[in-house]
Amino acid sequence: QVQLVESGGGLVQAGGSLRLSCAAAGRTFSSYAMGWFRQAPGKEREFVAAIARSGSTAYTDSVKGRFTISRDYAKTTVYLQMNSLKPEDTAVYYCAATMSSWVELRKTRDEYDYWGQGTQVTVSS
Repeated sequence: QVQLVESGGGLVQAGGSLRLSCAAAGRTFSSYAMGWFRQAPGKEREFVAAIARSGSTAYTDSVKGRFTISRDYAKTTVYLQMNSLKPEDTAVYYCAATMSSWVELRKTRDEYDYWGQGTQVTVSS
């Protein structure tokens, strides 16, 4: 089992940057594929980015070239670097984890077993 705690959200102007962190507590962080999702008011929770145990990554089209997901095994932390932020990026961002093989990327909500509490990101125009 793993516990996830997000941080780094806040209020930023359009064009600005934020870095979200997701600290994972547990002894098996290296066994998990990780992902970031977001949920805007009145909308479904949607996939943003994923990183496999191997380090391979995947992104939803709307954030490609602007967001970067990474993981630090020593710190058992996953990051989401968000650049060139837009008002439409405003949402609660959630970190998620699931046990997986070395190369698997998980891109849907149902594939994840563990979730953090979320961190609010607000981008003003």
